Amino acid sequence: MLQMGDELMSYSSLFLLVVLGTRSAAVACALTVSLYVFITMFRFAPLAPEQARAVLRPQASLGGVLVVALRGGSHDAPENTLAAIREASRNGASAVQLDMSFTADGVAVLMHDETVDRTTNGSGPVNKLRFAQIRKLDAAAQHRRKDKFSVEMVPTLQEAVEECLKHQLTIFFGVGGDPEKAASALHHLYKKYPGLKNSSIVSSFEPKVIYKMRQTNPNVVTALSHQPWRLSQVENGVDQNGSKWGQISSAVLDVLLDWAHHHVLWRLCGISAILVHKDSISLDYVQFWAKRGVEVVGWTVNSAVEKDFYQNVLKIGYFTECLLEDC
Repeated sequence: MLQMGDELMSYSSLFLLVVLGTRSAAVACALTVSLYVFITMFRFAPLAPEQARAVLRPQASLGGVLVVALRGGSHDAPENTLAAIREASRNGASAVQLDMSFTADGVAVLMHDETVDRTTNGSGPVNKLRFAQIRKLDAAAQHRRKDKFSVEMVPTLQEAVEECLKHQLTIFFGVGGDPEKAASALHHLYKKYPGLKNSSIVSSFEPKVIYKMRQTNPNVVTALSHQPWRLSQVENGVDQNGSKWGQISSAVLDVLLDWAHHHVLWRLCGISAILVHKDSISLDYVQFWAKRGVEVVGWTVNSAVEKDFYQNVLKIGYFTECLLEDC
């Protein structure tokens, strides 16, 4: 009944919005019906709640929540490295988040940025460097604790998965672009390690990545990432859109994207979780998604007060950069 009421509200809102924008009931009807037919025909059914819950709340029987070391715990160890995975395990994480990128010769490696500049002693776009070149870089070169970790190689995705399985850590695969490559690389890993589907989540800000993943592996737990005002936000005091009209158009797109995430895209992709910036999460927000069978996971939760709030009030999982201290 909730789903039916949800859908009715969503399509009614869309109809009214289009009517106001076009002043044509016929156009509004056509667009609303077209969207309804499209979603009905091409949507993926969500995974069974017990299957998704087993991955997203593996400690639920003990009253715990999923504590995810962001990029392996970037404050405690060089991010997206095997050392970070080991350190996360030692420091009490129940999961790690790993960022996928692809080299010029198509090898899946761990790297958050489009370039290697920020985290290594090298320079250049990841997708322009061959794996042999990236393998020579020191992934600990820019880290605050580089003296402790000495030289750390940029690991392949497979090496990172094997390390996580060794430490029994749940994995959040963070996928940026390249949905075809990402789906293929992950499909290979899920075939090689059948148990991986019971201890991993594929997440992305890009709905097309999640949709492609559901096409390739319909039994894998997936999550959409969402940050309000992501397109129009000002970073470090600098307007990223170049002009006033650019800022306005980006703000409009942000509103539409927010609506789509909460009323259309999650249903189309059949996601099991939504990853949301901590500033947008409240108890009401968690309950909103719980009624739809979707888990909320917050990011990035770095203080002891915030962690206590997530564990004991919201009772949901969260990403953190630091497991042992505030940062």
